[in-house]
Amino acid sequence: MKSFRCRVCANALYFENSVCLSCGTGLGYSRAEREIVPVDGNGRYTDAAGLVWHVCRNLNLSGCTWLARFEGGQCEACDLTRVRPNDADAKGLSQFPVAERAKRWLLVDLDRLGFDVVGKAEDPERGLCFDLLSSVAEDVTIGHADGVITIDLAESDDAYRVRVQEQLGEPYRTMLGHFRHEVGHYMEWRLVEGTDRLAEARRLFGDETADYQAEIDRHYSEGPPADWPERYISTYATMHPYEDFAETWAHFLHMTDTVETAHIYGLARTAGPEDSPTFRAFVTDTWMPLSTALNMVNRSMGKADLYPFVIPDPVLDKLDFIASLRPWS
Repeated sequence: MKSFRCRVCANALYFENSVCLSCGTGLGYSRAEREIVPVDGNGRYTDAAGLVWHVCRNLNLSGCTWLARFEGGQCEACDLTRVRPNDADAKGLSQFPVAERAKRWLLVDLDRLGFDVVGKAEDPERGLCFDLLSSVAEDVTIGHADGVITIDLAESDDAYRVRVQEQLGEPYRTMLGHFRHEVGHYMEWRLVEGTDRLAEARRLFGDETADYQAEIDRHYSEGPPADWPERYISTYATMHPYEDFAETWAHFLHMTDTVETAHIYGLARTAGPEDSPTFRAFVTDTWMPLSTALNMVNRSMGKADLYPFVIPDPVLDKLDFIASLRPWS
């Protein structure tokens, strides 16, 4: 994530700020400019072309700071949410802003890397949307199907999420991680399946036509293969080729976003993979030294490693493939 400054007083801003804490100016995020911009007392911003933008109507509901094209309307990020908790679900609504914040961060990731995000309203068959469901009212399974990503809002609760993380023996589990993983399923469905990249993907990740439920049952009854650290980024990636792709995709986003942020704050020499000859080189020359340093910083504070993963050579090949899906690669 890039750093932002108030255009009025130059105070440092966080991505989620709706008001500058230094000068009190109202703020909104302009997706077109990829900047936090000042809004007037009526929540309006006029861009360089003379177009007037408005604070999203969901600012007080979900904390959305993005700008909408029409007064009283919602922004492009909010348009992608197909289902949210109903107004009577107090617990679900309290968890909703955490998920929406992670979704907006994901969209900035994708915008930065050049991946087009098309909603279901624009492309009903291949577009993307999110069902952010409250498990207070129903059983919710996190997943992706035909462009619909379902997220369990219970994952917004730290205690719940850590408990599940411990039960499953996962080294890492966050709301943003869920969004990055599930959009990996969507991107494979949209950018790989049915294209000339499918054969290469199968060589790297395996045959995605393998019976999904049978593979999941096998994983939970037998566990991962003994040699999994030599071929996969995580035990979850061993369950099925779909999960291997999505897990690797999520790490692709973890790496690129963290390096960009570290570079902006003077902690990394390069800003991203565009400064390396291959994504493999980016990982070995930039990401590995940075993540090791960040792990040591965490240990110095008595915390768990920030990035508790080892990247074997076959995973570098997988990451190279995923990076090659970028439109400008």
